[in-house]
This record gives sequence, C-alpha cells and structure tokens, in this order.
Amino acid sequence: MSINVSFTPMQPKTAGTPAIGFTDAAANKLKSLISEENNPNIKLRVFVSGGGCSGFQYGFEFDESVNDDDIKVEKNGVMMVIDTMSAQYIAGATVDYQEGLEGSRFVIDNPNATSTCGCGASFSI
Repeated sequence: MSINVSFTPMQPKTAGTPAIGFTDAAANKLKSLISEENNPNIKLRVFVSGGGCSGFQYGFEFDESVNDDDIKVEKNGVMMVIDTMSAQYIAGATVDYQEGLEGSRFVIDNPNATSTCGCGASFSI
C-alpha cells in the first residue's frame, strides 16, 4: 500500500490579505511632509523587522520607489507601501499619526499583536 503525500511550501499571502488601513491623520501628515520636501514621489514605507523588546518591531521610512510585490494603499493623494513579507504580520492593522506627550509619530494599531512593548514600537504574535 502506498500513500501519495504532496507538500506545498508556504508563500507570502497577498491576494485575500486583509487591507491595511491608513487614517486621515497619517495621510495628511504624509502629505504635509511631502510638501515640505517638495518631492511628490515620496511614499511612506511600512515594514516589520525582527528585534525590539517584544520580538518584532515596526519600521517607517520615506521611499521614492515601489517594488513590484509591494502592497499599495492610497489615501488623500498620498501612498503608503508595504512589502508582502511585512504585510502578513500587520494584515488588518491601521497606520495612524499621533501627537502627544511622547512626541509625534506614526503608530500601528495591529489586531494580530498578542503583546506590545510600552511605547508600541515592538510586538509579538
């Protein structure tokens, strides 16, 4: 008796991945920064990397390029981009911009995070 077993390696999820939100506050701040730099090609790149006190950490940078496999989110005339590997960790999350006693910064409300550090910059799943 023989049994056929097939194995399909995991691939990053792109189609069907829940959207990543972008608040008006984040879009408007990005629009303001683009205006200050006088460079309409700037996009907000959101990514996840290993490290931080909780295991993973959020990253934000300004980028003029868009990769073929990036997820693109447009709002209020500006664009946020997320690579597909990072998207699997922040699917369904919302990127916001907050100003407060801790300073001004982009933040992520991530429903996938089981714990976060005190400042919200790192998380675990």
